[in-house]
Amino acid sequence: MSEQAVNQSHGQTFGTGFHQVYKEHNLTLGIGVPIEAYQSPVPQMQNQIDLIQRAELGGFAAVWCRDVPLLDPTFGDAGQLYDPWVWLGYVAAQTSKIALGTGSIILPLRRPLDLAKAASSVDQLSNGRLIAGVASGDRPVEYSAYDVAFEPRGDTFRDTFALIKATTHKPDNWNNQMAVRSRQVDLLPKSYTGDIPLLVTGNSRQSIEWIAENADGWLMYPRPVSQQQQVVQQWQQAVEHSGHNWKPFSQSLYVDLTDNPDTLPAPIHLGYRLGRNQLVILLEQLRDIGVNHVTFNIRFSSRPVEDVLEELIKHVVPQFAKR
Repeated sequence: MSEQAVNQSHGQTFGTGFHQVYKEHNLTLGIGVPIEAYQSPVPQMQNQIDLIQRAELGGFAAVWCRDVPLLDPTFGDAGQLYDPWVWLGYVAAQTSKIALGTGSIILPLRRPLDLAKAASSVDQLSNGRLIAGVASGDRPVEYSAYDVAFEPRGDTFRDTFALIKATTHKPDNWNNQMAVRSRQVDLLPKSYTGDIPLLVTGNSRQSIEWIAENADGWLMYPRPVSQQQQVVQQWQQAVEHSGHNWKPFSQSLYVDLTDNPDTLPAPIHLGYRLGRNQLVILLEQLRDIGVNHVTFNIRFSSRPVEDVLEELIKHVVPQFAKR
């Protein structure tokens, strides 16, 4: 794959991260950090780089981090602790291929230009591996702490989304001296290639029609396959009605992988406790209904995460490598 490739569905040019993860009629797998089993809201964050490097070597298409600005006791999860942009810069320096995803940056909480500069910086430093999942946020306590109005967050989300798109876009034949010669202020750096893919998480206070028209993909929460199929169909119809051929659909999935590869699925929070053979069946079903990427979260693993990661790499990931 070249360092620059064009998303033919809507004429934008994305870096290798997007094209490593997404292809129509294909399913790839990602891993969410922390790659750790923990019950407390606060993970230990031990050996994360070693585990991410193993996931990269083992064929995972992407590693994803979350944006949890503050520890809210009622929410009960501090994510990967570190600021997502600082964390991805750290990860980018110690990996070479795996896509770097945010799942998801809360747009209304921060200054739009600062978000744009952080995103384009990570994209540049990683040679085009950033996939920026974005969201409106749903916890009033965070908005209060940031002194940002909660109710109009849908409008703020759209405005910030548009600004990031516009200011990080790199025109053809771009060089940094263009900004100097224009004698106008400009945001630098630009994206590594032409555009940073922005994928909307959930509805983010927007209509599905707006998301299909403006976003570069949809990040959604897990559901039973029959229900998710209806959501995917709605998405595909909205994308088609917006005049685009295809845009990807992703979802997360919490998994507790058992020793017995044939353990039937039993529901856990936002996922299943199951054996690897049953996991493969589930992933095949998701692929067949149009899901293009699944991100594993192994927070609730009852086994050592190193063992789970190795089992996924040996028995599951190879069956869903990007074709």
